[in-house]
Amino acid sequence: MTEVVPLAEAHDDARFGAKATGLGAAARSGLPIPPGIALSGSIVDAVAAGHQPSIAQLMERARPLEGPLAVRSSAVDEDGADASFAGQHLTLLNVPSVDDLQAALQEIWWSANSDSAITYRQRVGLFTQPSIGVVVQSLLDPDVAGVLFTQNPINGADERLIEASWGLGEVVVAGRVIPDSFRMDRGGTVHERTPGVKKIAIRAAPDGGTSEESVHPHLVGSLCLDDDQLTQLNLLAGQCEQVFGPSRDIEWAFAGGQLYLLQCRAVTRAGSPAPRATTASGDHRQVDVIERVPLFANMSQRDTQGIAALFKERRFATGETITKEGTGGAAFFVIESGRATVSVGGRPRATLSEGDYFGEIALIDEGARSATVTADSDLVCYGLTYWEFRPLVQQNATIAWNLLQTLAKRLRVAQDDERDEPL
Repeated sequence: MTEVVPLAEAHDDARFGAKATGLGAAARSGLPIPPGIALSGSIVDAVAAGHQPSIAQLMERARPLEGPLAVRSSAVDEDGADASFAGQHLTLLNVPSVDDLQAALQEIWWSANSDSAITYRQRVGLFTQPSIGVVVQSLLDPDVAGVLFTQNPINGADERLIEASWGLGEVVVAGRVIPDSFRMDRGGTVHERTPGVKKIAIRAAPDGGTSEESVHPHLVGSLCLDDDQLTQLNLLAGQCEQVFGPSRDIEWAFAGGQLYLLQCRAVTRAGSPAPRATTASGDHRQVDVIERVPLFANMSQRDTQGIAALFKERRFATGETITKEGTGGAAFFVIESGRATVSVGGRPRATLSEGDYFGEIALIDEGARSATVTADSDLVCYGLTYWEFRPLVQQNATIAWNLLQTLAKRLRVAQDDERDEPL
C-alpha cells in the first residue's frame, strides 16, 4: 500500500488525516489548491525514526515538487467540529527543498507528542496515541492572505466573515496583526469593511523559514482586498460548502493574481475548549546511549537494540523548556549530549547530562509533570512516548524492576531532603 500519494488520491482519514483528505476532496472537485502530496501517519513515524526505505520512498514521491515547501501536520483526529488542534501541531513554512523533509517531519512528529499537545488531548478526551499524517505542498508567495468563515462562528449568523493581511496568512492565524475585516451576505453584498493595523508581514526568508517585514506606512491602514477579490472569496466559500458542507473555516491566499485554497475545516463550535539513519535494530548511537542508562541495565544485546529502535531523536536549543511542572506528560527522554537543569517550584534540584534520563514519572501515573527541565546548552535527546514506554515496561520484567529500584531511590532522597528542610 502506497504511503505517499498525490493529494487528489488522499481518501482515507485513518491513514492521511482530515487535513490531507480535505485537500484531496478539494483537488478532486477542481478547487484551486497548490500542488502537493499526502503522507500517511505510518510513513511519518518511520521517517521520523530514520527508516531508510521509508525515507527513499518519500524522496522519490516528493522530488517533483518545486521548493520551497509548506509542510503541515494532518493528525487523524484533528480539525473536527468539537476539537481544534490549531496551534498544537506544527506547520513549517519555507522548508527549502525535498532534501530537508526528513528533519521537518521529525519536528512535526514531536510537536504532536509534545507535553502541550498531550495536555490538550487529555482535556478534550482524546488521550490516545496520535497518528500524524503530513501534507507537503509547494509554498506560495502571497500578496495577501487570511481566513474566511462561511458562517459567523460566534453567533451562528448566516454571513461570511473575512480577515486578511499582507503576506503569508500565518500573521492572521497567529494574531500578529489587527487584520482587515469584512462582513458580507451569501449574495456577495459587503455590509462592513473595517481596516486593520497591519504593521508587519510574514514572508519566506531566503535561507528557509520565515521572517517579519515592516509594511510600508501607507499600507498599514489600507484595505488589502478589493471588490473583485471579495467576490472571488465569496464564490470560493460557496464552492467549499458544496463540497464539504456548511459552516466552514477556510484559509486562503492570493498569489500572482490567483486565489488559492490552503485549508478547509469545520468551524469549531463556540464553547469548545480553546486550543538519522537507522535500522530495525536501532542506530549505534542510540544503542550506545541506551546501554549507559541504569533503567535498561542487565539486558541482552538483542533486547537493548530492540528498545533503542523505539527511540526518536529530539533536539532542544539552549534555554528551551523541555518539560514544564504541572503539564501533562508526553515523553520519556534520555540525554545523548548537552546539559539541563531540573527545578521544582522554581528551585533548582539537579543537573542532567549525557546518559541521564527524565520524564518517566508522568508516564507511569498519567499525571502532571513533577518538575521543570530546562536546556542549559544545546541538547540532543532520544525520546520515547507514553504509548511506547508503557507496554515496554509492562512486557519486560527487568525494566520494571530497574524502574522500581530507581523510584525507590528517588523516594529516599526526597524523604531525606524533607527531613533536612528547616522547621
